[in-house]
Formats: sequence, C-alpha cells, structure tokens
Amino acid sequence: MTTPHTATASVEPLRQRLGSRFLTSAEALRDFSEDRSLAVAEGQPLGVVLAESADDVSVALAWANETKTPVSVRGGGSGLSGGAVSYPGGLVVSLEAMNRVLDIDVANRLADVEPGVVTSDLDEHARKHGLFFAPDPSSAHLSTVGGNIATDAGGLRCIAHGTTAASVAALDVVLADGSIIHTGARTIKNATGLNMTPLFVGSEGTLGVITRATVRLKPVPEGTPRTFCASFDTVEAAGRAVTSIVSSNPRPEVLELIDAICARLIEEFEPSGLPQPEAALLLGQTVGPTAQRDAEILVAACERMGATVTRIQEGNDLLEARRIANGALMAGRYAVHCDVGVPVGNLVEMMRGVQAISEEAGRGVSILAHAGDGNLHPAVESDETPEDRAAAEKVVDRITELAISLGGVITGEHGIGSLKYRELPLQLDEPTLRAQRALKAALDPHGILTPGRGI
Repeated sequence: MTTPHTATASVEPLRQRLGSRFLTSAEALRDFSEDRSLAVAEGQPLGVVLAESADDVSVALAWANETKTPVSVRGGGSGLSGGAVSYPGGLVVSLEAMNRVLDIDVANRLADVEPGVVTSDLDEHARKHGLFFAPDPSSAHLSTVGGNIATDAGGLRCIAHGTTAASVAALDVVLADGSIIHTGARTIKNATGLNMTPLFVGSEGTLGVITRATVRLKPVPEGTPRTFCASFDTVEAAGRAVTSIVSSNPRPEVLELIDAICARLIEEFEPSGLPQPEAALLLGQTVGPTAQRDAEILVAACERMGATVTRIQEGNDLLEARRIANGALMAGRYAVHCDVGVPVGNLVEMMRGVQAISEEAGRGVSILAHAGDGNLHPAVESDETPEDRAAAEKVVDRITELAISLGGVITGEHGIGSLKYRELPLQLDEPTLRAQRALKAALDPHGILTPGRGI
C-alpha cells in the first residue's frame, strides 16, 4: 500500500462542489482536529468537509483519492483512542451534520439512521415506539451511531446484548475512490454472497466511511428496572462475585465495577450519594417483570462472596453516577486511560495484576470495568507534562501485556486509533497483520483512509 503524500493539493474542486460545506477557517480547523483522547494533531489539515449526504462524502473521498490526501473521519469527537485526530495537510470528513433518524420500522424492529445520530437520541426515538437501541456506551449522550459502529463500541449493557456489532443489520459505505456500496439486509437471515457488514464494523474508518446504517432494536422490558450495588473490602472478592454472577442465572442487564479511587473521585466530581467502598463497588441492573426478585438473588450472591454493604433501588440513579466516571477520573489526574479485555474467568487475576503493576511503578491506577464482559478501563495517574505522560503510558503498556498474557485483547471497545497502534503486534502476529492490511490495500490502494491507525 502506498503512503499518502502530505504536499498541499488544490482544494478548489472541493470549494466548487461543496460550497459552504467545505470549511477552512482557523476555528473550524481547530475544532475538528482532535477528539477526547490525549492524542494531539501534529499539524493543520487543509480543510473540513461538513458532510450532509453520502454524495458529499463521495466527492470528498474521490478528491482525496485522486490527490493522495490522507483523510480522518469524525463523528461526535468522543473517541478515546486518537482515531479522529487530523493529519497535517490532510482532509477531515465530519459526519456530525448527518444526524437524522430516517425511519423506525416497528414491525421489523429496525431503525434507519445517518451516522451522526447521537446514541441516546436514537434510543429516545425508539422508546416512543416501545423499542430501544441496545448499545449503551458511557458516552451515549455524546457518541454517534456511526462512531459506535466504526469502533464496535460496547458499554454498560454488553453483558446482556453484546457489542454494537450484534445490532447492525445493513450499511451504506463510501469507499476510498468515492464509490458507494451497500452491505447486509433488513431480513433476519441473509446468506447472499460475502457477509461484508462485519468487515466494516470496528474498522475505524480504515476501509470506508459509513453514511447510513440499519440497526436492530429490541422491545423495552416491562416494569421498572432495579439497580443494585454491593461494596467489597478487596477487589478480588468483587471479581469473584462477578464470576459467580456471570456463570449462573439470572443474569443482569448491567454489571459494572468501580474501585474505591474512582468511587471517591465520582463523588467529589458530582456528589450523588454513591456508596464509598473499602476496595470496590459492583453496580448492576435487572429488568423485566422479575427485576426485583432477580436483583435480590444477585445481591445474595454478592453477599456470599463477601459484600459488606448492599442496596437495591428503583430506577437508574446509580448508573448515572457511573456514566460520569471518565470525567471524574480526568479531573482527578487519572488522565491516561486504558481499554483491555480478558475472559471473565481471568478477571480476578487481571485486577490483582493491575494492583501489583501500580505498586511496582509507584503510580496510582484506578480500575473501572464493564465487569460482566471482562472489559477493563484502568486509568493511570499522570500530570500534564510530556515526561510524566510518557511514564504513565509505560504503565499502560504493562497492563496491556498482562491482559494479553491472560488470553485477552488490547482493546475491548475504544478501538486502536493512533494511541494503541504500537501495541498491535502484542496481539496479532505478522501473518495476521499482513492479511488484514491486504484487505485494506484492496479497498484503499492509495492508503488515504485513516493511515497509520486501526490496522
């Protein structure tokens, strides 16, 4: 695959074709150059395409392909892996203006949406019809459906409903040369040709740009959900409780772990009465007609594993406290975040290992986890100096290596982006990397789409 050049190309064709949808002001170049990660743009892009249609995206990519200009793709800018950061002399394709819910197909439990639809907005639309959108990242009020698909985002409800991939039925995708393809179908079964939809889910904009998605919806469970919490004096005891819950029935819809550091920072950031555990707090939610009974069974399981304080309540208040955890960690100087996954049965060993790494490095590490599916987000203490950030990143590398040694993965839902690109060889051997990059080269021979990221 060739590497896109960085020489300045004439943008006049984009001005002529896109008009006011092509932005070059200093403010636009600044606002669309970075995401919510610590990755920093190394130079100024040529311009921003504020796409309003698949045709706009097609025009932008055809020009970029012809001029060999690198392209970064941006949804809501809520990514934590540096995948949307602009390239020097590159083109930014923003999908935030493509934010319409096009249709809610109640009979088939499907929604047709543009990629810039905010996750929580789609969920709100669906609930008016007695349905809901299962993917539920903590940033649901910021993240977009297209971004969720591009990174195969997970979130709080993964233990019950899987990652975003399980909810994607069909896609419209603009390829690097500007051509538009359609993958998947509205049917439950589809054995026609190659199943290309999963190829684009989680591809982080490296293979094409998603401009429309047909996603699956589910019926809203009856009754009022119950949220439970359980405090533990050791993270090992909390981890054993998770393993016990996941390996038996009933299963909760949500099962999250917050360690004592994170629980304290959340309460300091936005006081809500969140219980303060000695070591770790489990938060879970049950739904449906048996929600109360199921919550009582799960709390009893936690108590058998050593929970010291437990509580069951109606509604979502405890989970709302969980959703602000990332902001609280950032405000509390736990700024270098990690995203790894391990088999749930290895969760206790993983958490014990993270604690050991923290002690050996002499640097605080807070553990936040979608515990029910083994996806951990350790956050490493760091100040804002480059030297201290680099030292914190070395701690992240050790945590990632530990996850791999336990049969895990280097990212569970945030994606590789630019920040984890160096870690790819930890999980994928050279033949596997070659195969993945051969697929990219077939769809993007000039390497213009998100080069040096993802794969």
